[in-house]
Order: sequence, then C-alpha cells, then structure tokens
Amino acid sequence: MRPIVELSVRIEDRTIESPGSGWYALYTRHQHEKSVAGSLSKKGFETFLPLYSCIHSWADRTKKISLALFPCYVFVRGQFGGQELPILTTPGVHSFVRHAGRAAVIPEVEIDGVRRMIASAFYVEPHPFLQCGDWVRVKSGPLAGLEGILHSKKNSWRLVLSVELLERSVAVEVDADSVERVAKRKRPAATALSANEPAIWRAGRKRSQF
Repeated sequence: MRPIVELSVRIEDRTIESPGSGWYALYTRHQHEKSVAGSLSKKGFETFLPLYSCIHSWADRTKKISLALFPCYVFVRGQFGGQELPILTTPGVHSFVRHAGRAAVIPEVEIDGVRRMIASAFYVEPHPFLQCGDWVRVKSGPLAGLEGILHSKKNSWRLVLSVELLERSVAVEVDADSVERVAKRKRPAATALSANEPAIWRAGRKRSQF
C-alpha cells in the first residue's frame, strides 16, 4: 500500500475595506456549494470549489459521487469594491468568512496547492484538522514543492496540507520516499472563525469534517 501525505489548510477572516484582488471564502448553506459556485460563475465571478470522489451506498444502489472538500465553503476571487451585494444575494450564500470586521484573504499559494492536489493522479480527501507533526516537502512528481505534515495511518503515510484559518485539512496520497523533512515556515498566529458564523454552520462543519 502506498504512503499518503496529508495537508491541513486554514483561512483567516478579513473584511474588504478597499478594492483588491484576492481569494475569499464564503459560507454557504449545507449542500449548496455547487449551486452557489455555478450561480456566481454565471454572474462573472471567478470561483473555486474543490471536489473529491467517493462511493455512496443506498439500500438499493451504490454510486460514485463528488463532494466538496471543504463542506459549506466556496472560494471566490476578484476586486470587490461595490460588488459584495451581488455575491451576498446569491441563493445559498450566507456571508463572507470574517474576523474582526474583515473578510478572509486566502494566500494564492494555498489555493494553488489544493488545485495541484486535485489535478494529480493521487487520491485526495478531507482529513481532520492537523496542527502537529513532522513538516515535510514533496521532492518530486506532480506535487513537487508542496509542504505539509507527514502523518502515518494504517501502514501508509499521508501528507496533510492545511488551510489554517478554516481549521480544515486535506490528505493526498503520495510516496513517502518522495518527501523530505524541512523546517516549518513561520506563519501569523491563527485566529478563530468569525462569531458571525451561525451555530448551525459550525455544527454542520464539524459533523462533515470526518
């Protein structure tokens, strides 16, 4: 069985005070991620909704389905001076992820890392948020340069890449021989999610994380 590498990603909230291009996170209603991403795209906004595949079984059938890697979140990029209303009035959207009155700006490198994981031939899936462990970098292959926490699970290895401000992690399957230990880069201290997030969203987010 091939080793796996897991990545944890977290996002910090900040409100848009002036026009600026960047990635932001939106809270959505439960299981409305795809409809929100589609509606925003039709309005001309650039969106990112990372998906993964899994097998779901019902009493009468089994089917392969695609689900959001970050349940109840859709990422959107742009210059939002005067454009917040078209986003917030989109059916299924609750609010921007916020902290201290600011919408969360997500580093491009984090979005790119998730994109590369999904585009690779390796299996990607959500993983419980991980903060501690050996920090490594992928040396070769389609994920070369990505950094995350190396985690052992059932005789395999996972590289955990974290979006820290969302307290969410994703795991991607990799060969353990393709990673090397490195010093973890210093990042700003993570802050809790905005108090603007409804309790029902927090509860749903925790249930869907595992």
